[in-house]
Amino acid sequence: MTVYIDPPSWPGHGRMWSHLVSDVSYAELHLFAEELGVPRRAFERDHYDLPSHRYADAVAAGAVEVGSREVVSLLLRSGLRRRKGRRERRT
Repeated sequence: MTVYIDPPSWPGHGRMWSHLVSDVSYAELHLFAEELGVPRRAFERDHYDLPSHRYADAVAAGAVEVGSREVVSLLLRSGLRRRKGRRERRT
């Protein structure tokens, strides 16, 4: 299982956020997040939003650190990218 995380550089709600993604499947991503204790409500379209204070936990659990552009590339290459504005169900 390989899950990827970008640096916490996205502001929102008074804190900084990272994106946690898989390049294999949403099932793999959901399993990793569940084992990390990340609530399902943190899943947005094709990634989990992870607050900066959880970044080290994700890396310690095996998430591979990549840049923000690499996160998008991984999602595009895998076919798992879900763009904003399209109504799709959460899986």
